[in-house]
Amino acid sequence: MVALAETLLFYLVVGAFAGTLAGLLGIGGGLLIVPALVWSFHLQGMTETVIMHMAVGTSLATIVITSLSSVYAHYRLGAVLWRVFWRLAPGIVSGALLGAVIADALPSATLQTFFGVFVLLAAANMGFGGKPAPHRELPNTLGMVLAGVVIGVISAIVGIGGGTLTVPLLTWCNTSIRHAVATSAACGMPIAIAGATGFMVTGWQNPQLPAWSSGYIYVPAFLGIVAASVLFAPLGAKLAHTLPTGMLKRIFAVFLAIVGMRMLAG
Repeated sequence: MVALAETLLFYLVVGAFAGTLAGLLGIGGGLLIVPALVWSFHLQGMTETVIMHMAVGTSLATIVITSLSSVYAHYRLGAVLWRVFWRLAPGIVSGALLGAVIADALPSATLQTFFGVFVLLAAANMGFGGKPAPHRELPNTLGMVLAGVVIGVISAIVGIGGGTLTVPLLTWCNTSIRHAVATSAACGMPIAIAGATGFMVTGWQNPQLPAWSSGYIYVPAFLGIVAASVLFAPLGAKLAHTLPTGMLKRIFAVFLAIVGMRMLAG
């Protein structure tokens, strides 16, 4: 009973940090949630072959809920470019579903390596990369669908909402950062829904799943993280107006680099 209480408390703490960072730095919680769940699942004694899949699937499921408030806030401000969203959405949904299928076929160690490499690249971009210089207009419809597929596949495989990929794409194509962030937040919803659904379906019949699982989604972790992240996201948004977010991003980039190297080390 004590171990169960400690585990639930851990999920609440992870959700609080993820929600705060999402509001403070404008990043998706998946980069924090996935490695935290991998560590927790190891301690709980889950089967090694499903740990990474469970962490990614659960992360995507939490993003479905936590992105609602973000999308609504941007919608009220009129910052979402819905025309761009609807051009990306078909590719994003298809890519996220495909990403879940690909992830299911990958060994847990390979999936962990892929995540580690992605986190290191995200850390380098967050710590040292500037805003991409705008060079061109948005691609045609086919180009947007293909871009959506790439964003959806990678996001589903690593368990994120896609902002790390969508925002640079849109700003590179002469979209203002305000509209890019808002539109990226809207795109995170179909990524999370399609990806989480894919992980639920592909993992449904896996005999190695722990109790309280729905496919590759671990329900206790999902509930604990969502409960705290929804409450703490507004706090992060308020802190963004008072704390030096540039410095905090560099500090978090160092943390991500450590996480990435640790994931690569197994």
